[in-house]
Amino acid sequence: MKRSTVSSLLAAVAAIVFAGPVLAADHQVQMLNKGEKGAMVFQPDYIEAAPGDTVTFIPTDKGHDAESIKAMIPAGAEPFKGKINQEVTVTLDKEGLYGVKCTPHFGMGMVALIKVGAPTNADAVAAVKLPGKAKAKMSELLARAK
Repeated sequence: MKRSTVSSLLAAVAAIVFAGPVLAADHQVQMLNKGEKGAMVFQPDYIEAAPGDTVTFIPTDKGHDAESIKAMIPAGAEPFKGKINQEVTVTLDKEGLYGVKCTPHFGMGMVALIKVGAPTNADAVAAVKLPGKAKAKMSELLARAK
């Protein structure tokens, strides 16, 4: 094999191997007792991501977790559930909206929304019944996603 052919082949393989991780982004979300928008919040509470991106939920203050809300993730997406006081990283492979809650503070409105690509499941997400302040907060977030 000619030297230029080998070099070209190696360059193509390297481009394929290293392209994925370079393109994906990691979005950081703090779980807070008090943030810019009040008490018991994810900060930021709305993220626009691309398929393949990750979101890392950081327990900045104690007593929080991050969990996908049942029926508020795209078809075929894997639900996730972090543990209290532990960081959790989620890879978002499917396009659509992902509703997220802090289990202990769900009724207090500690929710977040992640839009990955097109909001393909917006109607299904809007139809989910949520408790107390979570309903009002999610309505605001859904308005941003459309």
